[in-house]
Amino acid sequence: MSETKGQITPDVTFVIAAYNAADTIMRAIESALAQVGVAVEVVVIDDCSADATATLVAAIRDPRVRLIALEQNRGPGGARNAGLAAARGKWIAILDSDDTVTPDRLKRMIDRAETAQAQIVVDNLDVLSRGGKSTRMFSEAALAALHELTLAVFIESNEIFRSEHNFGYMKPVFERRFIEAHGLRFDEELRIGEDYLLLASALACGGRCAVEPLAGYIYHIREGSISRVLRLEHIDAMVAADDRFLARYTLDPLSHRMQSKRRRGFQQARSFLMLVEHLKNRSLAGALKTALADPFALRHLRMPIAARLRRLLAPPTNSASMMEAAERSPLGKDPHTSKG
Repeated sequence: MSETKGQITPDVTFVIAAYNAADTIMRAIESALAQVGVAVEVVVIDDCSADATATLVAAIRDPRVRLIALEQNRGPGGARNAGLAAARGKWIAILDSDDTVTPDRLKRMIDRAETAQAQIVVDNLDVLSRGGKSTRMFSEAALAALHELTLAVFIESNEIFRSEHNFGYMKPVFERRFIEAHGLRFDEELRIGEDYLLLASALACGGRCAVEPLAGYIYHIREGSISRVLRLEHIDAMVAADDRFLARYTLDPLSHRMQSKRRRGFQQARSFLMLVEHLKNRSLAGALKTALADPFALRHLRMPIAARLRRLLAPPTNSASMMEAAERSPLGKDPHTSKG
């Protein structure tokens, strides 16, 4: 903690965007306040919740906690931007309102960032299931070998369908001075994928990103927190956001190549979703036309969608359950969805 003109500057500001989070917000705040070795403040932005979220936070007497109650719902990106504008810490950590962090997380991350002279730092995550089972998201050995997260590696990891988990799940900690110097903010036009775009932009600005292999962020899986079913409008919104990203930054050749792969992945996802839509409408002709016209869609005939096409050829049984299964296929999940 430092002091400037008589004002105490926290080491870290936790920014927590909250929407109808009354059942989890206190747990998230308590984990942030429990950090050891660093001075923290917690800024909670209530995004027009209809439950008791704002009331609970307003009742906290700890002076390290501040509540910003938005007058209009701005979505996860807009709410977090309000938190970024209010942050006073040297470092800024984003924490989802239904997640928690370990007490030593920020000390370890800041130490690693300062040693590496990095402006950004990411770490591993533990995924806590509804049944209480904890699973490490990434291999510690693989992250230790990575040392630094580059833009090319980050973009490649976020190619849709590439893997169950990618680096878009990571919750980076940013040096506030760097964020402000480059005018970095969440894209408020996005309701899905805004986390990815902010880190990609920070890396494109020349930010160095250190990697902490140990897990300090706990990603809680609960009802309502699983990624939304991906829709065509989500794909189109992320493609448009990527276009804005490319218009703003000049990428190195490797990153540009990875960006092209990411774009092809979106095309693949769009074709797959069109197939699912035809299946929902029980249009075999439309499904086959899409599959034959687009090699990306045709590739997915080898995946779970193939079984659904075969079932569509058979006499109808329970079409409702079949369509529900198609919508819930892991291929239709977006890995970057904000749980708020």
